[in-house]
Amino acid sequence: MAKKNELNEPAVAYSSLDDGNVFLLINAIKRGVQFSFFERLAQSIPFTLREWASFLHLSERSLNRYKKEQGVFSTTASEKILEITMLNKYGIEVFGSQEGFNRWLNTNNVALGGIRPKVLLDSSFGIQMLKDELTRIEHGILA
Repeated sequence: MAKKNELNEPAVAYSSLDDGNVFLLINAIKRGVQFSFFERLAQSIPFTLREWASFLHLSERSLNRYKKEQGVFSTTASEKILEITMLNKYGIEVFGSQEGFNRWLNTNNVALGGIRPKVLLDSSFGIQMLKDELTRIEHGILA
């Protein structure tokens, strides 16, 4: 039986991925995200293995090794996985669908200096910029 603070069960885990469960997230990051959990999350977010590798600053070969060995990601990679997942969840809320959010991620954005939002997913600062921009969109503040 899983402990209350573990992110093992995908339905419980995905619903736990919000700012209201900060201590749960911190504990999960410290323990490291298991590849099996990452794989379930990655199936719901349409990024390629190459894109995930880029976001996590890993090689595709390293990701494949994690898969083969059912490894546990480092705290840095675990944090990034959860940040991207939370951003994706928020993007779906703002745009109403995964498709709408994906379109936004892949379209050059004037408010972000003309770049595609997706290119900012490789850093925590970039992810925060995207979260801030989603908040502005949600509240109708278009710049």
